[in-house]
Amino acid sequence: MYMEGSPQYKYHVEHYGHPSKFGFKDIIPTWKGDKFDPDHLVEIYKKAGAKYFVSMGVHHDNFDLWNSKHTRWNSVNMGPKKDIVGLFREATLKHGLKFGVSDHLWISYKWWGVSHASDAQGLLAGVPYDGTETENADLYHDAGCAQFAGPKLGWNEDGIPEAWKRHWFDRIKDLIDNYEPDLIYTDGLLPFEDYGLSQVANMYNRSAARHGGVAEAIYTSKREADCETGSCLLDVERGVPDGILTNPWQTDTCVGDWHYQRGIKYKTPKTVIDLLVDIVSRNGNLLLNFPLPNSGAPDAEELKIVAAITDWMAVNSEGIYGTRPWKIFGVGPGTQSAKKGAFNESARKDLTMEDVRFTTKGRALYAFVMGWPAGSTLIKPLGTASPQEPGKIANVELLGYKGKIAWAQTAAGLQVTLPTEAPSKHAVTLKVSLG
Repeated sequence: MYMEGSPQYKYHVEHYGHPSKFGFKDIIPTWKGDKFDPDHLVEIYKKAGAKYFVSMGVHHDNFDLWNSKHTRWNSVNMGPKKDIVGLFREATLKHGLKFGVSDHLWISYKWWGVSHASDAQGLLAGVPYDGTETENADLYHDAGCAQFAGPKLGWNEDGIPEAWKRHWFDRIKDLIDNYEPDLIYTDGLLPFEDYGLSQVANMYNRSAARHGGVAEAIYTSKREADCETGSCLLDVERGVPDGILTNPWQTDTCVGDWHYQRGIKYKTPKTVIDLLVDIVSRNGNLLLNFPLPNSGAPDAEELKIVAAITDWMAVNSEGIYGTRPWKIFGVGPGTQSAKKGAFNESARKDLTMEDVRFTTKGRALYAFVMGWPAGSTLIKPLGTASPQEPGKIANVELLGYKGKIAWAQTAAGLQVTLPTEAPSKHAVTLKVSLG
């Protein structure tokens, strides 16, 4: 909204006025959250298969969604006047899930630089935006961040002052100490050298104190180097790695855009389920965002996606929960992506019946056929002559189907004859019991 010519800028000017006169500080009181029901939200997400829930903590906008000790700009004092994090934590623990919070604050000092700029053209060219108002520097930051006002938002620590690093530490420590999250999702790398390391140490130490000396908390980073020694969990934003990673990891993505946007085209349930299975087969977890509008209640299309995931998980979750990767994550045309790693999901195509993904649990091997085959399917890696050497197969079941299915393990693969109707939409799961 402070970047001249952007869609957000144009919308803001049309609906609220020029950002020199009506800025983000003036948007905050318009946020009501009048239909926000965290207990109901966590309940439906749990039914859909969630094992952990992550609340927004603070985004790049420098506005805390908890009863923050270190800034007046928080959701208890302003806007909905609710402790968003606290209410989500209460609901999450009530429903027996692990609780997480997201931190996007560290880069705020740079991203708010645009609020210290002005239009380059038009009737108000050169008139400073309201970010230059000194009485609101605790929201928009001091004048030093004006150096970062440019056409592209910076994404590194260069030029961020020591005072801001310390302030970030105090804010997030307050969040960790008072809300005891099981997971902190950090939007980027582990920030600010010793400040970041001390933050992680504090979180893990507090977790260990609560769990008999064992640290059960998770801190994420998007920089692989942060995660090599086990200090963090690697998070791959909107993407899937090439293969099976040695350590567990997480994809964070959204059904639409990261924040609520009217009229946006959401991912289909099939796309979400394809992602889930593909990610789990590669030793990952899926963190899926459902953005909420001003009211705090998801829209009808989002609820349809949740319902479709719920239906699929009711049949196929055995092959997801508590599983580990097999020797290979899968086969088929969808195993290769045009782009590697983060932000590659847009290059993906829906998986088909020619795509198979694998997970294991005990003596069971789960083969997800990512589309419904006509009559039968041949899974080549499970053949007696396969390089993967699955061993002798004792039995094959189709999850969600009560009858027995015909199957044969040959040199060419595992040949399975399927019933006329699929037990679930999208991917179906063959449970292969190894002898």
